[in-house]
Amino acid sequence: MVRMIRESFAVVEPRSDEVAKFFYGMLFSLAPATREMFPVNMEVQRSRLLRALVHVVQMVDRPDDLIPFLRQLGRDHRKFGVVNVHYESVGTALLAAIKKFAGPAWTPKVELAWAEAYTIMARSMQEAAAADDGPAYWHATVLEHQRVSWDLAVIRLQPDHPVGYRAGQYVSVETPQRARLWRYYSPANAPRADGIIEFHIRSVEGGWVSRSIVGHTQAGDVWRIGPPMGRLSVDRKSGRDVLMVAGGTGVAPMHAIIDEMAQWGENPRVHLFMGGRTREDLYDLDNLQRFAMTNPWLTVVPVLESDPGARGVEQGTLADVVTRYGAWQDRDVLVCGSPSMIRATVSRMLVAGTPLDRIKYDPFTLD
Repeated sequence: MVRMIRESFAVVEPRSDEVAKFFYGMLFSLAPATREMFPVNMEVQRSRLLRALVHVVQMVDRPDDLIPFLRQLGRDHRKFGVVNVHYESVGTALLAAIKKFAGPAWTPKVELAWAEAYTIMARSMQEAAAADDGPAYWHATVLEHQRVSWDLAVIRLQPDHPVGYRAGQYVSVETPQRARLWRYYSPANAPRADGIIEFHIRSVEGGWVSRSIVGHTQAGDVWRIGPPMGRLSVDRKSGRDVLMVAGGTGVAPMHAIIDEMAQWGENPRVHLFMGGRTREDLYDLDNLQRFAMTNPWLTVVPVLESDPGARGVEQGTLADVVTRYGAWQDRDVLVCGSPSMIRATVSRMLVAGTPLDRIKYDPFTLD
């Protein structure tokens, strides 16, 4: 089943945009009410569908990783008002889309493999949604909008009730300026007693939501925050040290984890590589270096791609620099950044000899 799913998906992946358009056209035809769950502009939603499918296909033979991801996704979809009948329509539309573009690769056995796989996925999502008695989303009021640079802002919010996230997880957010355009962002702080959440948000080229947040968010705005997702975390009892690799605002969940670890007297050693193109991209470096000064278990290594005159930093891409230091076989590895940065870094680390089962990253990281 795994082989047939991967081989057939490899056939349709080069035409992913057409697949996504056909899928949503079919879905809205089968279940017209679902159209109201999505924004008018579907461009980002289509790319997100592909990323989710790629992530699922990559993990289809790793149920210990896939099932928790699907259960989180099921809980998250409660915010849209998804009910069981919608899963039937999604399954029908998904198989129809893959069949249309798979051509001769689509056989009765391949269809059965996809149908069985989707049944398992849908059941996991439905069961998780049904078992969750918490809110589908939280309201949160913007307390502060701090413009760090022309394209970067720090946003602090006060939820109406505590959001039960773990340091390192991410949540979906909806802003009043961009209704129905949900985006995923990682809190940059560990959970606090007062419940305040901090986000580091960079304006992405063509990003409707990120550009609106950086340029137009004001104190008093009320956001909606979806259920926590993600698997970035540090197991303090594993006996293994930790490697963190963060590009740009991908440093936010690493900051949250370090913030939480700093509350303990003893911790595994943490080696953090944080990268960007220029010095301005290392906006959180001073804060993390202050952590390192008072927590000897933490080492922070800044990395720059396009600033050869900078001192006190490593030069090159994160993939170059991290693997230059070694294979890190004995470490738990956390990676966060843009999809291209994650792909490049994970690929290079695997070639260098880092075990795949030691590497953790999350799929939804870009506007």
